[in-house]
Amino acid sequence: MSELLKQPTWRIIDHSSLGYHFDAKQSFAFDDALCEAVGSGRSEPIVRMWVHHQTVVLGIQDTKLPYLDKGVRLLREKGWNVIVRNSGGLAVVLDEGVLNVSLIFPDTKKGIDIDRGYEAMAQLVQYMLAPYGAEVKAGEVVGSYCPGSFDLSIHGKKFAGISQRRLRGGVAVQIYLCASGSGAERAELIQQFYEHALSGEQTKFVYPTVVPETMASLTELLKEEITVQTLILRLFQALQSRGSNLVSSSLTPEEWERYELYWQRIVERNEKVLK
Repeated sequence: MSELLKQPTWRIIDHSSLGYHFDAKQSFAFDDALCEAVGSGRSEPIVRMWVHHQTVVLGIQDTKLPYLDKGVRLLREKGWNVIVRNSGGLAVVLDEGVLNVSLIFPDTKKGIDIDRGYEAMAQLVQYMLAPYGAEVKAGEVVGSYCPGSFDLSIHGKKFAGISQRRLRGGVAVQIYLCASGSGAERAELIQQFYEHALSGEQTKFVYPTVVPETMASLTELLKEEITVQTLILRLFQALQSRGSNLVSSSLTPEEWERYELYWQRIVERNEKVLK
């Protein structure tokens, strides 16, 4: 088991039920503020859960698409909010059937190797899903959206993707887990986005050719109803079974102050890119 998961205490911040008006830009500002708090030693390691409704989150590379405005217009016409996150990766879909989890650690003197962060999150998900007898594999799923070497899949179909952000001595490992709904329909939305945003133009960067059938939700894969709340319960059980103490928490006044700074930064970045 990854040493990163063996924390004596996890501080739990649950933003999974804040509803439709919870802007996805807020989540990335929260994680930056909390990354700073953990990195400076002012906070225990953190687990934060979050859910956003009808939102497509673009990566920085997506902002270089030749016809980005056409792609964004398509998404908005279909009723989706669009934001640009402050980290790498490519477009992903967030809705009420997708649980996002951030594990926020302090970077050590030796430094947390990038792969160690990914491996810790992948192991955590494997522990969470072990009761279902599912074989969760880590490795790029070609044809999925936001493909990467730590895509998580069952029977070759991707249900989760992992990213990382490092800031001021803290490391935030973030994952989206498709609990319910149609993985193929989410993928089809991103497929259409790239078709419009590329409009046949060749680019130096190779954007993914999305094949909707390569993606699925856990409900589809496990043939059992899996909800966001199911996954949160499994998450808590997995951490407690490793001997960790879980402490429910909210932001401190100092963290709220730093959050406001990071919120302003991501708002300004989005206004500049998504005019």
